Amino acid sequence: MTKHEMIVCILLAIVTTNLIRILPMVLIKGRIQNVFLRSFLYYVPYVTLAVMTFPAIVESTMSPYAGIAALLIGLVAAWRRLGLFPVACICCAVAYLIDAWLA
Repeated sequence: MTKHEMIVCILLAIVTTNLIRILPMVLIKGRIQNVFLRSFLYYVPYVTLAVMTFPAIVESTMSPYAGIAALLIGLVAAWRRLGLFPVACICCAVAYLIDAWLA
């Protein structure tokens, strides 16, 4: 890839990402009244984070079983209303112990 092509690719990436962010603010004036659209937009960040996080949890360990166990125990810990830091510590400990046990 030449220097000129690289600059074009970088500029295209800048335009694309900024267009996605700026275009809705320019086109949509006022508050969105549609309840379905508002609830959809409310949950988009959570779904995006989940889609990026869950595969990484399972694939980052030596065994997928350790990742799945850590995920399930983390869900139970979060369901019991533990904070983010304790849940993360519990998940790391579970994944480490199961990986060590299976190795």
